[in-house]
Amino acid sequence: MIQLRKFKQLVALTLLGLLTSWIVSCSTSNVGTGTKQATSGSATIEFWTMQLQPQFTDYFKSLIANFESQNSGIKINWVDVPWAAMENKILTAVSAKTPPDVVNLNPGFASQLAGRNAWLDLDAKVPNDVRSSYLPNIWQSCTLNGKSFGIPWYLTTRLTIYNTDLLKQAGINKPPATYAELAQAAQQIKDKTGKYAFFVTFVPQDSGEVLESFVQMGVTLIDADGKAAFNSAPGKAAFQYWVDLYKKGLLPKEALTQGHRHAIDLYQSGETAFLASGPEFLKTIANNAPKIAQATAIAPQLTGDTGKKNVAVMNMVIPRDSKQPDASVKFALFVTNDENQLAFAKAANVLPSTIKALSDSYFTNVPANASTIEKARVITAKQLQQAEILTPTLKDSNKLQKAVYENLQAAMLGQKTVDKAVEDAAQEWNSTRS
Repeated sequence: MIQLRKFKQLVALTLLGLLTSWIVSCSTSNVGTGTKQATSGSATIEFWTMQLQPQFTDYFKSLIANFESQNSGIKINWVDVPWAAMENKILTAVSAKTPPDVVNLNPGFASQLAGRNAWLDLDAKVPNDVRSSYLPNIWQSCTLNGKSFGIPWYLTTRLTIYNTDLLKQAGINKPPATYAELAQAAQQIKDKTGKYAFFVTFVPQDSGEVLESFVQMGVTLIDADGKAAFNSAPGKAAFQYWVDLYKKGLLPKEALTQGHRHAIDLYQSGETAFLASGPEFLKTIANNAPKIAQATAIAPQLTGDTGKKNVAVMNMVIPRDSKQPDASVKFALFVTNDENQLAFAKAANVLPSTIKALSDSYFTNVPANASTIEKARVITAKQLQQAEILTPTLKDSNKLQKAVYENLQAAMLGQKTVDKAVEDAAQEWNSTRS
């Protein structure tokens, strides 16, 4: 779903929007009894997170203390890894068969290692009644070839964040709801204000937003055999959409070289009217650009004719070589249970992946004088009813995005026709399947 670099950026950027000082009281309720109790003696679980200190230090210290008090004989060794180091650290540990016991990753990167049989098969470890407490579509995102490799944790889904002043200057009364409306608004904003409507990246190793837009526009990316299915009329139309925007000068030229972080920078500086991002960035905007924040409003995520909306998932995986698999599963289920997910979602301004936590009034009711951030929480929670992992979970999904983005860039620069770019992208992907 999200390739490694996007995965690292998602976590690092999410933290930018969090409060830097807070204490959360974690739930003391017990998790389901699907895993075996720890054997006699002491079991130590090594738990890796990614750059969650100091923002989450108090949260996890409390959570770990609660777990240990309920599970005598099990100790948790929490290791916080700098996000820039996670790739090499986890790959090295897995290869050397000395991995941690529980790791927080995302389905996109985790599925690449799932394809190497690196993770514990959870289908025999998590009973159906516990599994059914999670949102079904979200659990599905943590499966590969019919096997569950991860337990869902927290979720984010994009919003359309927009500058009301720029829309007013352009004579636009409401933000676009579809990509077709976005193209019209982009031309109008450029004509009236000289500025860009938005920024999106075509850097192969960065955000998957453009690839997701294909699915929202009705494109089937791969068929049942894993072969390219986007060499089709809808696929060519999606290629043409982005090529036209670029050639008309409605996308910044650095869309080919800069990542999603640049979209946030441009919006905060008042150079773009729209930002497709998670609600956690509303705090970042408020801190970094108070005047822009005052003019900022929110709308549901852009989509295509399908009406589909994206969701990004963070999960917990247990390496196959863990020496404490049952205790590790028990801890992962504790971290992701209803009460602890609700506490973490409130602290981090994210969404939970369990049905009960998501049904809490915190995600459905806001006061009449609600802030933009409070309104965003309700909009994004409601979007989860339509949200899904838009791109297929594949062990080499990064290669699919690379093939599409590189050929899109070639068509944008006039080096290939759209038909040729689509054909070449399909051939490049298919060549990885042989």
